[in-house]
Amino acid sequence: MAASEPLARPSEAGPGTGLRRALGAWDGALITIGSVVGTGIFLTTSSMARSLPHAGLLLLVWVVGGLLTLAGALTYAELGALYPQAGGIYLFLKEAYGPIWGFLYGWASFLVIMSGGIAALAVGFGEYLGSFFPFFSTSHVLVSAPLGSWRWTLSGGQLAGVGAILSLTVINQLGVKEGAWVQNALTLLKVGAIAVFLVAGVGARAAAASPLGAALPAHALTGFGMAMIAALWTYDGWYGLTFSAGEMKDPGRTLPRGIILGCAAVATLYVLLNVVYVRTLSVDAMAASPRIAEAVAEALLGPMGARLVSAAVVVSTFGCISSTILYSSRIYHPMAADGVFFRSLARIDPRHRTPTRSLWAQSLWAVVLTVSGTYDQLYTYVVFAAVVFHAATGAAVFVLRRSRPSAPRPYRVWGYPAVPFLFILASVVLVGNTLVERPRESVLGLALVALGVPAYSYWRRRGR
Repeated sequence: MAASEPLARPSEAGPGTGLRRALGAWDGALITIGSVVGTGIFLTTSSMARSLPHAGLLLLVWVVGGLLTLAGALTYAELGALYPQAGGIYLFLKEAYGPIWGFLYGWASFLVIMSGGIAALAVGFGEYLGSFFPFFSTSHVLVSAPLGSWRWTLSGGQLAGVGAILSLTVINQLGVKEGAWVQNALTLLKVGAIAVFLVAGVGARAAAASPLGAALPAHALTGFGMAMIAALWTYDGWYGLTFSAGEMKDPGRTLPRGIILGCAAVATLYVLLNVVYVRTLSVDAMAASPRIAEAVAEALLGPMGARLVSAAVVVSTFGCISSTILYSSRIYHPMAADGVFFRSLARIDPRHRTPTRSLWAQSLWAVVLTVSGTYDQLYTYVVFAAVVFHAATGAAVFVLRRSRPSAPRPYRVWGYPAVPFLFILASVVLVGNTLVERPRESVLGLALVALGVPAYSYWRRRGR
């Protein structure tokens, strides 16, 4: 990087060189909704019905999952208001436990958690787009070439995903407000489509509805726990706004409002969607319908209804890619400014006031994961580590209240200490479940994160 472009920490950048504080509470709420609502809610209830074949308990799972997500939002809102700079979980872990813990989260995020999440969304976008344009179907193989003992294939779905990543990165490069405009429009479009679906579902005659008060199935408690795990993963992404705290206007007020309102809206939408599901299909039919939203729409509105839901999923997934690119790219430039990542990524574009190099580094790596097809396996490895980081971040509220009691806190988590404790407890349950269900992948994931320790030592030595 040229000598005329000095590094500026996010909290120290001058008014004309740092990130632009252009986002309000409304933007924050829509970014939160866009970060959460992707493909999961249109699919997950089917697998949940196989684990928990009881309509009333399924609805209860979504209500409890929404409440636990709100507990997380309330907890993270205090941390975001306490440290209103870019970085989110990276910054919270660094301040609570020391620089290496923040770095390990950022390392895992760049390597797989965020980049792999973008790749997974991109391929899902291509899969649904392929139902309208067969060229972009994941089953349409464009290239197939042997690479030693491995065969690499490139499908139309992967190509569509790459196009989505690159186009949305260009938009987000132009400025946070420009990126937010696109994101807000996509979110309003997806919420509008869901609202139409809800109106049709609530107004229709519930001929094949599942009885809410049916006898409890065998192993109901175990099934409830498995369904809860699936629901909590479908709520994932609710914390994304904290990464963009450095671009919030009056973050002490707008960030808590944005993340809490956004999570409340998502929980409401998810519960209402599942009310429509159980009013329309029997539990057996739900379990037998992997694309449950399309099956419900077809039962209510005919084949055209299913097509409309597929179109809504395309928009929803595209919007989720957009919001994930927007917020997750804000992790790496504060790492670089702290001297523990590639130094060039600390640069803020002086014209657009966006972390351009951080944006493109993340997106290009996500493209590599998308076209290589390795994102799915890698993401499976780091799921365990990602949940551990969330539990540690929730505990950071307690750590920082004890270690920095006099620090200004524009917002304090409502219901302290019970609310953050419930969030930590839910995270610990997720950790235990993941370890039991996927012990090999969990250990490999921790090993992948541990590779960050020598990388951290290298960047620290280089910085000195």
